[in-house]
Amino acid sequence: MTDLTPLTPEAVTALFTRADGQFLFARWGRPIAPVVFGVTDGTVAVLKGAVEALCTLTGHTMAETDPELGANLMVFFVKDWSELTATPNLDRLIPSLADLVDRLQTGGANQYRIFRFDEAGAIQACFSFIRMDADLELVSADTLALNQMVQAMLLWSDRAFTDRSPLAMMEGRAILRPDIADLLRAAYDPVLPPMAQDASHALRLAARLGRVQ
Repeated sequence: MTDLTPLTPEAVTALFTRADGQFLFARWGRPIAPVVFGVTDGTVAVLKGAVEALCTLTGHTMAETDPELGANLMVFFVKDWSELTATPNLDRLIPSLADLVDRLQTGGANQYRIFRFDEAGAIQACFSFIRMDADLELVSADTLALNQMVQAMLLWSDRAFTDRSPLAMMEGRAILRPDIADLLRAAYDPVLPPMAQDASHALRLAARLGRVQ
């Protein structure tokens, strides 16, 4: 069974409030043009399928290419973080790449995302890094893809899903939690701004939950 109860305004606020207490919301402001590195063609198709499903859910769009970057959602799968420093030209896209790799190795992280933003504060690009450790090796491609793409669709808090996944299990397979699906739809309401730094934005999102179709 999945919980069909809409998120409370407080819960919505928490999903976009960072550990330092700052509220920051942002959604994509342009079509998403994904590219995936380090996995088989079959897994690439699964990941792109997850992006397509979330774009259909939210009313957002995908594109083959981005006019500025070529691809604006770049997903990198590695076995060890050191592989990132060996990736040609990645240091041109990610400033201080060596320092980032050191931090990821020291912290034992298995995933990390970097966002870039346009003049309006909307998401312009996302670089998603996944280290396939023993825990992630046990996760199916479908589940991993959906989980990663949900977290790339919005600028969530750095603590958003530490206690509870955005996914739920139904009949043995992972699906997007209905309350998170509702929130994603609300977040892409064209009436709302693509970026907000005031927590009152969470109230506007919460007011749309349960009635956004």
